Amino acid sequence: MIRGRKAWATAVAVLTVVGVAPTGVYAAPAPPEVRTATAAADAGGTLPPGWRIAADNGRNHLEWRAPEPVPLGDARVEFRANGALVGVPEQQDDGRTFRLPLEEVRPADLDDLRVEAAGRRLDERETPGSDAGRQAKPPAPKLPPKLPAGSVDPGRPGSYATTTAEYDLPGIKLPGLPERVEMRGVVVAPTKASGKRPVALFLHGRHNTCYVPGKDGDSSGAWPCPKGSKPIPSHRGYLRDQKLLASQGYVTVSISANGINAQDGNIEDHGAQARSSLIRNHLGRWADWAAKPASAPAALRKMPKADLSRVLLVGHSRGGEGVNRAAMDSLYPPPAAQDGYRSKARWNIRGAVHIGPTLFGHNPVPDVPSLTILPGCDGDVADLQGQVFTDGPRGVSRGKALHSSVYMIGANHNFFNTEWTPGQAVAPADDDFWHDPEAPHALCSPGAAGRLTADQQHKAGATYIAAAARLFVAGDDRVRQLVDGTGRRAPSADPARVLTHAVGGNRSAVFLPDDPQGPPKVTGARFCDAVAPGRSACVGEEEESDLSPHFASWGPGREAGRRAVALDWKKPGTVARLTPKKPVAVKGAQSLALRLAVPQNTSGTRFDVHVKDARGKRAKLGTVRVDGLPGAEWTRSYWAQEIRVPLAPAVRAKLDLGRIAHLELTPRSSSGKALLMDAWSWKPGTPAAPAAPLTRVDIGRLTVKEGDSGFRTYQVPVRTTGRNAGTVRLYVIDPDTGKSTGKLVEVGPGTAGIKVKLKVEGNKRYGWDKAHDIRVKAVRGTVVGADSGGVTAENDDPMPKVTVEPVAADVTEGAPLTWRISLSEKADTDIVTLARLVPVPGGRPELSTADVDQEWVSQLVDEIPNPAIPLSKVPYETLWITVEPGEKSVDLTVPTVRDQEKEPTEYVRFQFMNDDEDEQPLGAPVEGTVRDAS
Repeated sequence: MIRGRKAWATAVAVLTVVGVAPTGVYAAPAPPEVRTATAAADAGGTLPPGWRIAADNGRNHLEWRAPEPVPLGDARVEFRANGALVGVPEQQDDGRTFRLPLEEVRPADLDDLRVEAAGRRLDERETPGSDAGRQAKPPAPKLPPKLPAGSVDPGRPGSYATTTAEYDLPGIKLPGLPERVEMRGVVVAPTKASGKRPVALFLHGRHNTCYVPGKDGDSSGAWPCPKGSKPIPSHRGYLRDQKLLASQGYVTVSISANGINAQDGNIEDHGAQARSSLIRNHLGRWADWAAKPASAPAALRKMPKADLSRVLLVGHSRGGEGVNRAAMDSLYPPPAAQDGYRSKARWNIRGAVHIGPTLFGHNPVPDVPSLTILPGCDGDVADLQGQVFTDGPRGVSRGKALHSSVYMIGANHNFFNTEWTPGQAVAPADDDFWHDPEAPHALCSPGAAGRLTADQQHKAGATYIAAAARLFVAGDDRVRQLVDGTGRRAPSADPARVLTHAVGGNRSAVFLPDDPQGPPKVTGARFCDAVAPGRSACVGEEEESDLSPHFASWGPGREAGRRAVALDWKKPGTVARLTPKKPVAVKGAQSLALRLAVPQNTSGTRFDVHVKDARGKRAKLGTVRVDGLPGAEWTRSYWAQEIRVPLAPAVRAKLDLGRIAHLELTPRSSSGKALLMDAWSWKPGTPAAPAAPLTRVDIGRLTVKEGDSGFRTYQVPVRTTGRNAGTVRLYVIDPDTGKSTGKLVEVGPGTAGIKVKLKVEGNKRYGWDKAHDIRVKAVRGTVVGADSGGVTAENDDPMPKVTVEPVAADVTEGAPLTWRISLSEKADTDIVTLARLVPVPGGRPELSTADVDQEWVSQLVDEIPNPAIPLSKVPYETLWITVEPGEKSVDLTVPTVRDQEKEPTEYVRFQFMNDDEDEQPLGAPVEGTVRDAS
């Protein structure tokens, strides 16, 4: 196609029509941004290689086709332009094609169109450092020193032998999924273990679902698996982790979710609710079997009885978001219409582990303790958005649940699952981090200093899963120092370099940039926004803001309520003073804990830390040093480390520890930059964290017909449940500009709640469906299930009829051939007809590439042919003819050229077609005639 698969422009060519023009035919619509060229293609309107507009079932799609299949991954694939989200496409069955219905394309300048997944480019196959790396090998980043060993090592096997079994129950129907989802699990349990045993349930992430044994690389995202193929056993990829926990006394089960992975591509929440339903269906069965052991599958009856009052959930990638939603739904039931499990929870989730997780909804459960593993070389969920599991709960609830981030240097995304690991998986698998042997990545290429092997990574992951189990479920507080920023290591995880920080637990807020009690003040530094364009951003565009896991995007282009404090100094001694709205109490605390981030690979950044009480008495708590994490191109290493200073100096100076009014950071380095995420008073211990009675909010979507005239007002469906009032932040997105406006809204009993009324304008013109979207995020006293929804106004008008009439059907060379393509009615969107060059029958002379304007020819070829060839033989033989919104016709022009040679009459022949999947012909082919001028 006219550079067809490369150009987003209409080629208006000229033609003479001989014979009968097709009448009364329907044309499919074209993309909103199509531009029209009259004599030549508009170079500014070209799509990048691999892109085109495609039609399917009467709908046009913006389509990108990868040069090779893209494995089904966990990160959300997005079409973006100039940094703005255009839409979320759906992956097609071939694994290479991604399509976004054009009615879902958000208005944007599409000159810089790209495909991204969690911040990494998919439509550019350059590997990190591929240009610079060939000129000079980058230096290896310096790894942090080995931390002292903790007093316990949860990675050591326990005393129990283990046994393994599987179960495969009838599949279940889940809302929004056409096909049934499997109920399959692999169980590893201790043998000869007395009494009821705690439970650990694992859920894998999004991966290809089927493979053909014996055919290397032959896998797909189909479901059910086609004949000759088998399901990829992703759920068997955590057997080592399961065996470790089983040896320590846990009954473990890892469940399969291929049926969700194959069907979640076009679901608004990307399958989070479906995964929660699947998890709770399994837990429900385990509760049944615990109550009536004889009802369990035969292979499980000899295993210890499960104690459903002590459950740990472990989720990898999208499975991480799934276990988060399952924990939420167990405490705060979801809307019945969206849920695939209708019974009450008969279990108690004590904690959750998220491994390289997604969290598209930015909706962590604040009162369920969590541990999140952030792989430093993650090539799938590359933005490390799982950091929101730690940052997000701040200030939302009571703050007693511990939320830990575990930054694992040198770990990729896939190797936590053996069935996603080359050489260990039964199906095709790969290393998700990009590697170019000619330009190896300084940190993440195989063999680089700090890059973990598959076995090293899996062992480290198993160790920290066991740490979470021992802390959250068994209540062994000795493990806490391995995960809460104390700076101790688990020897079983060696040689992995692991850094941790945490919020919650025995911490109390001293300084939160977005304190729900009131905004603090800052002097000598500035507040910055995690997600914002321009100068208010914490990290500017020139500094590659995607390098910080703390700033993973959610939806709105500017997001309030996610701030940090940016320090930037040129000389030592510049005091940054942080003042909470009200003095805070640190009485009884042992230390002040700061989460500070400095740029990657920096060293020697030092600060003096002072506090001042409400009476003006000041004390120096100490001097701290922060070295940046090792990083290189494409890693997210601008991550906050936990720094603690003792409060003993403030006690000795007799400060009023019940009324600390100021926190001061004084740089001692000559110059530098840093980000302060927050500051807490800290003391040892892990307190109980009972779930608070939070109010749950779920946003729905209403689909309506636009109507023929006037305005109709619709209210966005919102479900709010709970006994207490709370606060959320609401964003309303303009469907025409894509810009959002946000505000705080009180929800729950005694409040007005979320009432968003949207106007839909009716007309009798054909156009795209229009989505009016809203987004919601928890702020205080709330949890959010479905975070997005709105009102979608469906077009209810028929497409205009297309007719084609000759304007200049028989011309002398040098004059243009012209057709006029007309619509029966004006439309609100582009309407496209295809014109394909076809051979002229009967051996008659055909117009060649030398007989028409060469710039016009350039639309149809990569290089101007020499010698000339007939137009029907050009590589891109199809022209797109677009009637733009509000217009009723457009001329298709082929500009012929006059030469001095005597030639016979020449012809050109076109077949007009609908722009749909089948490209059905619109009547018989038509001809244009060009006569010699000499």
